[in-house]
Amino acid sequence: MTNSGLLKQQITSGEADTILSAIYGDDPDVLASQRIRYGNAIDQYESKFGKEELDIYSAPGRTEICGNHTDHQHGQILAASINLDAIAVVGKHASSSIDFISEGYRPIHIDIDDLNLHKEEEGTTAALIRGVCKGMKDRGYQIGGFKAYVTSDVLSGSGLSSSAALEAIIGTILSGLYNNMTVSPVDIAIIGQYAENVFFGKPCGLMDQIACSVGDFVQVDFQDPKNPVVTKINYDLEKEGYRLCIIDTKGSHANLTDDYAAIPNEMKQVANFFGKEYLNEIRFDEFLSSLNSLYGSVSDRAVLRAFHFLTENERVIKASKALQENRFHDFLAIIKESGNSSYKYLQNVYSNKYEHQQPVPTTLMLSEYYLKDNGVCRVHGGGFAGTIQAFVKKDSVSGYKEFIENILGKGTCHVLNIRKQGGIKVI
Repeated sequence: MTNSGLLKQQITSGEADTILSAIYGDDPDVLASQRIRYGNAIDQYESKFGKEELDIYSAPGRTEICGNHTDHQHGQILAASINLDAIAVVGKHASSSIDFISEGYRPIHIDIDDLNLHKEEEGTTAALIRGVCKGMKDRGYQIGGFKAYVTSDVLSGSGLSSSAALEAIIGTILSGLYNNMTVSPVDIAIIGQYAENVFFGKPCGLMDQIACSVGDFVQVDFQDPKNPVVTKINYDLEKEGYRLCIIDTKGSHANLTDDYAAIPNEMKQVANFFGKEYLNEIRFDEFLSSLNSLYGSVSDRAVLRAFHFLTENERVIKASKALQENRFHDFLAIIKESGNSSYKYLQNVYSNKYEHQQPVPTTLMLSEYYLKDNGVCRVHGGGFAGTIQAFVKKDSVSGYKEFIENILGKGTCHVLNIRKQGGIKVI
């Protein structure tokens, strides 16, 4: 750990630029803004807790690349971490307490001698902290008290997984302070999912946590969800001449719970027809040969969604291989095909309850019209509202951003990079 005054001097003087550029890139304006951000976070820590010996940790948000609604059927996904992150300025507590302050929110105090489930905490950051501590302890890792000031630029409600970034940074803090950074990124992800499922009360899959914790592009096979097979793919999107854009369509996720729940429910109807629990247990040729009897036994939409899953699973494998073999144009074609399948077969681009409100299809229309051969776009994440994703040639990014924001409003198009690191100790 480093004295807070010395730590701030290292950052604001540019002495730590090599470390920061490895995380955020070497753009001078970006580095300058990160120096200010880190310096302000140290100031906030000192104002709340005093001048102490400190560490700084970081965990990124994530973007889904391919594998739309496949993880809950024990399928495959391709995701990546992004260059928006949560950072935590952290000091040790001599007691068994955690004092956690997240920018813009009320302070949280937790006694980790009590790791029982607190029903009144459900849906809160306190639940995630307590849940991660419980998950770490149950897996045989050491835990202890700490003080943290956290600030995040991972956009909440954007499909970039601000909650998973928070879980990853809590796990990484405990790994650094009490386990010499020996807790694997996959273990931290599994613990984060446990905290969100059991303590926070949200039945999420594991994709978000793995992408935030591991970093870079990751292909994940969830055939055995308790032991996912994770393949990290080192690929430089910028060197290929492309940037990743996430566009906020301004559609609300409110009242869409039934739409999200219907997707796994309908997929499981098809799996149950074959006497299986999950679609990944069914072969595509088995599905095709049984269509005459399947058709009419379940809803038409269930058949379409099963078709999407079975073909999407193969697309993940092909897209991952295309990146590994440096066939980027093949990768883009697969992503476009994935988006088309989500639109036509998965049908998660708008809600039938609000058929006159179609912000995702409208933004996809605008993007395809503008980009033409200069990029590809697709629905992002869970769908029905929220965001779309576009891979855009660097020469077209500024024009695309201006075009979209002239229609959807300023700040709706976020231009991002793929980040190499997952949850890390920065300094």
